[in-house]
Amino acid sequence: MSFRSALSGINAASEDLKVIGNNIANASTTGFKESRAEFADVYAATDGAASNAIGAGVRLADVKQQFGQGNIGFTDNKLDMAINGRGFFILDDNGARVYTRAGSFQVDRDGFVVNNSGNKLVVNNADDNGNVTGAVGPLHLDNSNIDPRATSKLDVGVNLDSSQVRPTTQPFDPEVPNSFNHSTSLTVYDSLGASHLATMYYVKTDTPNQWETHMFINGKDAKGATAPPYTSDTLTFDGAGALASINGTPVPPGVIDYENIQLDSGADPLNITINLLSNTPTTQFGSRFNVSALTQNGYASGRLSGFDIDDSGIIKARYTNGQSKVLGQVSMADFANVNGLQQLGDTAWAESAASGAALVGTAGSGSLGVLQSGALEGSNVNLTGQLVNMIEAQRNFQANAQVITTADTITQTIINIR
Repeated sequence: MSFRSALSGINAASEDLKVIGNNIANASTTGFKESRAEFADVYAATDGAASNAIGAGVRLADVKQQFGQGNIGFTDNKLDMAINGRGFFILDDNGARVYTRAGSFQVDRDGFVVNNSGNKLVVNNADDNGNVTGAVGPLHLDNSNIDPRATSKLDVGVNLDSSQVRPTTQPFDPEVPNSFNHSTSLTVYDSLGASHLATMYYVKTDTPNQWETHMFINGKDAKGATAPPYTSDTLTFDGAGALASINGTPVPPGVIDYENIQLDSGADPLNITINLLSNTPTTQFGSRFNVSALTQNGYASGRLSGFDIDDSGIIKARYTNGQSKVLGQVSMADFANVNGLQQLGDTAWAESAASGAALVGTAGSGSLGVLQSGALEGSNVNLTGQLVNMIEAQRNFQANAQVITTADTITQTIINIR
């Protein structure tokens, strides 16, 4: 019986060394989770439960993975991602779902974001307006240019100096600086993405708290006049310096509409609404002229220049024209029993009856951890601990081998009795 028990001990120590060796071999494998061999004692099957029964050795009960957090290291690839906390990336393996903690991703020749095995990263895709929808599927990156957008809205917030008086030179002419009090400019875009310089002019009138305003694009009147006098819009302020009316119409809405602005670029005419009541509205206070808001919503065409991924997994494409577009949000999964996952190799797992169904969500929701872009989670193998375990397994092997040697000596002694 001692032969059998010792032999089972040698086999168990060998299995333990295999597990330890695999852990050590994968100490530098991205997303790898170390394993632990678990053993159970063996008793001969009997009809009764004798209190003085002697065990029959040991057996390997399970090899259980340890899903503790690995160290996170930073990379130069924005598509690399590390999970800080619970959860797995979801991958599409030719229609089958597999799960991994290894977030090393790149773009394949077809524009899909894939891992080193060619499995596609699964995300909640965004619609054309950048809104993340419930449509789950592989992330595809479109390398085409982003189309230009014609300017249709300006947000303008300025302070007009209440101490100003009507200019001595009349009528207003943008070529004559003494015919206006203030001006400010910004770039607007047409339907072809070409840029144009838009300038707003402000002229104080003889009426208290009243100003005239004009807009010129590329030096031409936005209302279509070709020579002075130019048609203006009238701004009236109340005694507290707040905008009270535009062309006699009380505010809000506080907007000026310019329609059918003709350009020489061959683009469609511009239709622009100027909002004077933005977050920083136009005012008339007793201080110097200053611009507090001057923005527009148009842009030129742009080429893809890179990607950004935030800690919630929102993926944005960046373009050379300064615009960005939401492409989707990384999908993640968790399981009631992660130790029940089926190992597939390549640091990937599949769900099983023991693990339970995948609990799908996004980073930071429920029990799921957050994402770190431009980073990878390393192996969670503790080399020092594994080397200690290896010494213990080696001693177990030697001790069981010694039992066999001793049992053999005893057997030989018995055989030699005459």
